[in-house]
Amino acid sequence: MDRKKKRSTLSWVLEFAGMNKSSYVWSVIFATVSVLAGFVPYLFVAKIVRALIGGEKDMRFYLIQCAIISCCWLINKAFHSISTTMSHRATFGVLAEIRRRLTKKLSLMPLGDVLEDSSGSYKNIIVERVDSIETTLAHIIPELISNAVVPIGILVLMFVVNWKLTLLSLISVPLGMVFYSLMMVGSEESFKNTMVKTKALNDTAVEYINGIEVIKAFGKTRTSYEKFIVAAKEGADCFIEWMRRCNIWQNLALTLLPAQLLTLLPFAGLFYMQGKIDGTDAMLLIILTLGLVSPFMVVAGHMDNLKKTGAIIDEVTTVLGKRELSRPDTLTVRPQGNTIEFKDVHFGYNENEVLHGVNLTIKEGTVNALVGPSGSGKSTIAKLIASFWDPDRGTVTYGGVDIRDIPLAEYNKNIAYVSQDNYLFDETVMENIRMGSPDATDEEVMNAAKACGCHDFIMNLEKGYNTIAGGAGGHLSGGERQRISIARAMLKNAPVVILDEATAYTDPENEALVQRSVAKLIAGRTLIVIAHRLSTIASADRIFVINDGNVEAVGTQGELLKDSPLYREMWEAHISSKDSEVA
Repeated sequence: MDRKKKRSTLSWVLEFAGMNKSSYVWSVIFATVSVLAGFVPYLFVAKIVRALIGGEKDMRFYLIQCAIISCCWLINKAFHSISTTMSHRATFGVLAEIRRRLTKKLSLMPLGDVLEDSSGSYKNIIVERVDSIETTLAHIIPELISNAVVPIGILVLMFVVNWKLTLLSLISVPLGMVFYSLMMVGSEESFKNTMVKTKALNDTAVEYINGIEVIKAFGKTRTSYEKFIVAAKEGADCFIEWMRRCNIWQNLALTLLPAQLLTLLPFAGLFYMQGKIDGTDAMLLIILTLGLVSPFMVVAGHMDNLKKTGAIIDEVTTVLGKRELSRPDTLTVRPQGNTIEFKDVHFGYNENEVLHGVNLTIKEGTVNALVGPSGSGKSTIAKLIASFWDPDRGTVTYGGVDIRDIPLAEYNKNIAYVSQDNYLFDETVMENIRMGSPDATDEEVMNAAKACGCHDFIMNLEKGYNTIAGGAGGHLSGGERQRISIARAMLKNAPVVILDEATAYTDPENEALVQRSVAKLIAGRTLIVIAHRLSTIASADRIFVINDGNVEAVGTQGELLKDSPLYREMWEAHISSKDSEVA
């Protein structure tokens, strides 16, 4: 990773470009020709001036020079258009490749690592940040190279005409560079500060918008909005303060850097009067000087964009350099059945260990429940089974094979995971269910919905199965989202089903319906249920009592009521709460 961080932005861009590298190369070639074509007219203007001074009266001569200048102008515009078209095509390929790599990377990273950063942060990088470098990449590669090459040629020509006057004309450049250097003092820290504050603003904005319902429901509008306002003010102030500090030096630099005529004109006049240069050469130097600074100013104008692009590429490569779940590409040992076993499994989030040497066996074709106090490690165990993380120590086996030896795509086919916060995409209900099995027919989707008790409420929606679920399923209630998620899991037809509080949002009226649909879903399969409503798992084949990251007890409902004080206490609390609800 350290080696990758040292790579230049250009090398990363060219890697992301892949097959589009040739487009960038041709773009540079066409851009160089365009800039040269824009410079050539200066030479012919000098030729015209020389002819006028020499008394040339042949109009055909002037018409030919003007025609050549017109042709150069056309070439300049045409080749510039071709160059930008090719660079834009290559750039869109680069942006697409960056986004493909980032989204693929997120699917390969441990879920815990993904959740360490906010969803707004990843959305900001993948969408806004990557998109913001489009203009720079589309212009900077051809324009920077071509605009850096042409002035060198102009300088060489000026030195050939008269090296003394050329040096004198450049007196303002080192002075301008002094002020430019003063402008750049502290720019690295200021730039990093603006990047941090801008990122914080974007993340806060996404958090504020996503949480607006909760903010309003709990009367936190003022405090939450103030947090956004503070982030917005800091995001603006860091730029304003930076610009205010640089303003004087920047203006002095921009005034002096292109001021070659300030010294060239008086010295050219002096040299002409002393007979050290003739009028035509003096005029040629003046014209060449006019074409010398513009390309350099274009290059200078890209410096901030280059820094910004470099910072964004660093953000991208930082994500791409994060650890992945360790999985092979091909399956070498085929699992025998779908029995799941934990062997001395330790796992923690960052430095905080959550599971302390867990040992348990979930037999094929059985119904298993994980119960225990909040924060005891139940969901962590379920997510390790679903391969969202790898254990820090110990092994999790599936059919006798360490899940780290099973390709991720292959293993995922065997697991259907339904949580209490299931995500629905901004697609139709039909397509959201079909994600369980992308090749399923409409009839198979509907059969899964009927089996899961979803069909009736779906048909009562505005457009039935063609109703758009909305972003994150926002057009549906929590219970409806969960039932659709269970239907999606049913359609997947996986041998292992994990229900992590999957009926948490289901009202009592529909809970029996969902339980019956779950019973159909798990027929002949291995079921792992995490539930706080202990009555829903009372008939489980095995109940694992998890407490403080350890398996405290294992058994059936009757066995645990007899032998486990913690389970008996949880059961009595559950029964009491149900009695209170009835009362």
